[in-house]
Amino acid sequence: MIRKDQKTAVIEANRTHETDTGSPEVQIAILTARIQELTEHLRVHSHDNHSRRGLYKMIGKRRKLLDYLAKKDIERYRAIIAKLGIRK
Repeated sequence: MIRKDQKTAVIEANRTHETDTGSPEVQIAILTARIQELTEHLRVHSHDNHSRRGLYKMIGKRRKLLDYLAKKDIERYRAIIAKLGIRK
């Protein structure tokens, strides 16, 4: 779980306008932060398969958002990939 102040910082760093909280870029950035935290958890607790399933679901959701963004605006897609350091 990311804390509220961390989530707010992620939103502010990736929003496209002043009141933006739900654009694909913001959603992808929040999912990326959650994925990174859960990945660290699973490095310590390697047998936690319930959390691993949640991680896979988050990765799939992020992938769908990235595919949507790539179809809608390829430049925004490339920018968010470069900014967050996501492969592909």
